[in-house]
Amino acid sequence: MFTGYAIITAIAILANAGIAIADFVRAESVLANSAEVGLPENWLPWLAALKAAGAASLLLGLVGVPGVGVAAATGLVLFFTGAVAAHIRARVYYNIAFPGGYLALAAASLATAVTR
Repeated sequence: MFTGYAIITAIAILANAGIAIADFVRAESVLANSAEVGLPENWLPWLAALKAAGAASLLLGLVGVPGVGVAAATGLVLFFTGAVAAHIRARVYYNIAFPGGYLALAAASLATAVTR
């Protein structure tokens, strides 16, 4: 069971760290997507910080602080639920798979952390 948890959580860590970096450097795709869903550009650093903190906390959970890992995964589930809701509210469906994928990773990480 730990192997599955470790693999899923490692993927979630890498994915969230990667998108946090893209947010911090204001990648064109991030700016375009943010504008489409009505997200103010000045929110990007704050949202990037939340994603980076989630990734770092998932890593802490992976290396032996399980409560932190569960809390991080819960926070990321809530975060990406909000991202999916923002896409739905703005009727931007063509790329909803991206926040949906991050949501699925966070949920899988949470489920495996809780059952571990």
